[in-house]
Amino acid sequence: MKILFAGLALFGCAALSLWLWAKPQPDARFEALAERLRELDEASPGQLGVYLLRPADGSELNHQADRTWYLASATKAAIAIAVLQEVDDSKLQLDQPITLEEGDRVDGSGGLVWEDAGARYSVSELLREMLQESDNTAADMLIRAAGAQRINERIVAAAGRDFGKVTRLLEVRRELYGQLHPDARSLENRQIVEIAAAPLGPQRVEAVANALKMKPDQLETRDLDDAYRRYYETGLNSATLVAYGQLFGKLAKGELLSEASTRLLYDIMGLDSYEAYRLEAGLSEQVPFVQKTGTQQHRACHMGIANPQGDDALVILACAEALDEDTEAGKLFEQVGEAIQELVLDRDEAEAA
Repeated sequence: MKILFAGLALFGCAALSLWLWAKPQPDARFEALAERLRELDEASPGQLGVYLLRPADGSELNHQADRTWYLASATKAAIAIAVLQEVDDSKLQLDQPITLEEGDRVDGSGGLVWEDAGARYSVSELLREMLQESDNTAADMLIRAAGAQRINERIVAAAGRDFGKVTRLLEVRRELYGQLHPDARSLENRQIVEIAAAPLGPQRVEAVANALKMKPDQLETRDLDDAYRRYYETGLNSATLVAYGQLFGKLAKGELLSEASTRLLYDIMGLDSYEAYRLEAGLSEQVPFVQKTGTQQHRACHMGIANPQGDDALVILACAEALDEDTEAGKLFEQVGEAIQELVLDRDEAEAA
């Protein structure tokens, strides 16, 4: 019996040692960064979420990364990964032409919304328009080509169920304006584009009412900020930063795409360029950084991978809310980038030397 207990104890110690070895160990650099992030968050006019992940060993930093954040156009990187998986599986081809249809048109960044219906663009061209110009019409064309259900299935398979449903950009507008009045969910593309010509605020609300042939006082709310708040609460086009981090972590480890598709994606996402914008403005120009940003009313995100082709790849994700999505978010993200450069990347480089 003593021999049995001794054997079990030995087995238990071995199992515990194996678990401790496999479990990501605390990183002192991350601990210093976590304190800096708390200070930045407290000084910020809004709220900040940051998630860092080293795909090589699974070590991570989590600052409000378990809660859900609205992603805005940061969903487009996830869409691109799903589309390229379709390419790798021969369901789509990079040179395959996709025809612009009237139903694809949606306002926002990029110029495809103004092109004539019937114009044709390859999958590769649409990927560039979607990621580099953040073109909403290009995104909706790709979603139509691959299938919205298939896009979401692939994203969930890679990131988990804490990555919410991704919709067409047209549906973003319809659902937002639908918070003003349910009938707005049936607005046509042409009407959505015309409404976008009105400045955000009371004039945009009035434009929605006019499109519905209503008076503003017939709407359920006349406060556009309230409509945005209600829309964000739906959970559409939202995710935890941990879930998004799993997506980018698997991408960096080569688990999602072929080498050719990964190279293409990294090229489109700015591997060889430096934009000095948001997070990247705080990083060294010498750090390769592939990235996608997202911006909407009082919401901003910046998602990227530093050194994406190396064993020292570092997934860096940041979102903010309840602040000015341009000036205030840009300054905050730059400070986050500076802290990551100083407390993590510079020390990584020093240790490597």
